[in-house]
Amino acid sequence: MKSTLIKDTTKEERIEVIRQWIPNEDGLEDCDIDLWDMYKDYIDGKKEISEINAEFSAEYLVD
Repeated sequence: MKSTLIKDTTKEERIEVIRQWIPNEDGLEDCDIDLWDMYKDYIDGKKEISEINAEFSAEYLVD
């Protein structure tokens, strides 16, 4: 499996990583999470996936 780290990917490759996570059928219709919005900083090369996931987990546990 190819690395998904920012230093190892182009913006186009990062977009494709997120695109692969979106189900073909709209299984997230009952969910308020927008993966494009959630991972925008990853796509833009500002934060790694692990950083975003950690922030999301911490926020979820606090709320």
